[in-house]
Amino acid sequence: MSMSLFDIIGPVMVGPSSSHTAGVVRIGNVVKQILGNIPAKATVEFHGSFATTYQGHGSDRAIVAGMLGMSTEDERIRNSLALARDSGMEVDLKAVHQSDGHPNKLVVNAESRTGETLHLVGYSVGGGNILIVRINAIAVEFTGKCNTLIVGHKDTPGVIARVTRALADRGINIASMKVYRALRGGDAIMIIETDQDIDRQLVCGLEQQSGVFSVTSLPSLF
Repeated sequence: MSMSLFDIIGPVMVGPSSSHTAGVVRIGNVVKQILGNIPAKATVEFHGSFATTYQGHGSDRAIVAGMLGMSTEDERIRNSLALARDSGMEVDLKAVHQSDGHPNKLVVNAESRTGETLHLVGYSVGGGNILIVRINAIAVEFTGKCNTLIVGHKDTPGVIARVTRALADRGINIASMKVYRALRGGDAIMIIETDQDIDRQLVCGLEQQSGVFSVTSLPSLF
């Protein structure tokens, strides 16, 4: 396995740990982006080694900071729990002592002020890197290292073609793409990594495509 200098040194961040702080902030960023705004309420489960270290290593403050939209180097991370209370966000933090999955596993159930809900599972895999492995009922995989388009849609013929055609028409190059589904003909999620930024106008256009029910444009977290 090759490693870059970034993997060894880690990101620019507020400490103490890239796995327990920077990676966790980025998982919180993903929650906020997919939900569409800062959550009104969230339950966060810290699994595996996180269950015994999340308070001492600041992972509780990190996940809340990410959901508030802070970056990994934001000095306000240390005060994020108080800032969340001031903003009206209700946060319930729980330790789950079990060994299934990655040792640095987070499970987040969040709700927006307008009633949208999100179930997300992510791993903090070291050096500030993350892996998102579940969105609602669908198992996925993406890292947030690239500009990422997350398209929720019905698993029906033509939807993928319409989405990729819209990207091509705007000169957006697809770096990688994978489609995940819970069951045949049911709900599915496209994860599309692109070389270019996805602007709001394109997102709005994709939201109007037949068979599409949600679109999130996630700028690179790195």
